[in-house]
Amino acid sequence: MRLPTFILALAVSAVAALPALAQTYKTPQALLKALYSYDTDNSDAEAPSPYSTFFSDHLNELLQTDLDNTPEGDVGAIDFDPVIAGQDGAASDVRIGQPILLDDKAEVEVEFENGEEVTLFYTLVREHGGWKVDDIASQKGDNPWSLSALLGDAQ
Repeated sequence: MRLPTFILALAVSAVAALPALAQTYKTPQALLKALYSYDTDNSDAEAPSPYSTFFSDHLNELLQTDLDNTPEGDVGAIDFDPVIAGQDGAASDVRIGQPILLDDKAEVEVEFENGEEVTLFYTLVREHGGWKVDDIASQKGDNPWSLSALLGDAQ
């Protein structure tokens, strides 16, 4: 009788230890709210990004390809945190706009403070029963960028 109890306890503890990977976000706003409150210290060290649990399969594939093609000790195509649009700091006073929905895609503007006012544009896709980030872009300033373009994807 003790063996089944041990196995059940082991299974329950394994499920409890699963990260946000098991989480699905039913709305674009729920995904982005979770993304901006996420502690990257809880990330899987083997994942291509600290935010991989929030990213689409496509974006994770681009990040993994970049990681695989970057010589050890080098930085790769992304040398900043795309969620805060910088290398340092944190997003504060996060404001998530109303999503523009088209089938299984959404476009959402996110504004926040990180030393200055930052505006990012998110492209989201619905996959695996919830919403995931498929791209992040900054269109302001002298150096506009999109994550997928920096990773070499022509969308």
